[in-house]
Amino acid sequence: MNADARDRLLSIASPVALFALWEIAARAHAIDTRFFPAPSSIAGTFAKLLADGSLLSNTLVTLERLALGILAGGIPALLLGLAMGLYRPVYALVDPLIAATYPIPKSAILPLILLVFGLGEASKIVMVAIGMFFPVVINTAAGVRQIQPIYFDVGRNFGARGWAVFRTIAFPGALPVIMTGVKLGVGLGLILIAIAEMVGAQSGLGFLIWNAWQVVQVNVMYVGLITIAVIGFVLTVALNELERLLIPSRNRN
Repeated sequence: MNADARDRLLSIASPVALFALWEIAARAHAIDTRFFPAPSSIAGTFAKLLADGSLLSNTLVTLERLALGILAGGIPALLLGLAMGLYRPVYALVDPLIAATYPIPKSAILPLILLVFGLGEASKIVMVAIGMFFPVVINTAAGVRQIQPIYFDVGRNFGARGWAVFRTIAFPGALPVIMTGVKLGVGLGLILIAIAEMVGAQSGLGFLIWNAWQVVQVNVMYVGLITIAVIGFVLTVALNELERLLIPSRNRN
């Protein structure tokens, strides 16, 4: 078995083992099943919500908001990060602003976001965009700044100017660090969309969880939480595969 197959097997085995231990503990009454129902019970609720379409519809709404927020926050962050890495005046101008605003808890500005953008779709997308923006811009700028100056000198000697420097030197050279920022941003965006949907939405997985809490439907809460976990896992796997394709040197035997 090669290393990639082994790693994939281990990534599947760990959650399976967790659910198996959870099921055993619930059946043995080692845990309070009022708050930690057995996975088999949660699976029954999952099938019910899937059959009536509520789980699928809420999941699709969350995924749509997440995708739009990732694009809205990631693209400007990528361009700004490249500019910060390449041009010292841009870095000197923008870095203090990022350093001052990044530590602010993103969930703490949700009331302001709701006040400015209302309870519609815009506020949810903006929350994801904010979560995506900071990791991408910080990692992109750091990735470009760590590229050895000799590569830029060679590029200039071959006539690379403007966009060509971005495309042929800055972006490829910083890509490993950029991908790290993208993965961090996507994870944070998924957290923030769930929070935003709990407070100011009538649909989505966050709303599903919050509504289940209000009516004390613990199984439904777990279905929502597990669905978010599965989405996070799938996105991580997809980004890791994309990273292997874009950066072959990061492959491990």
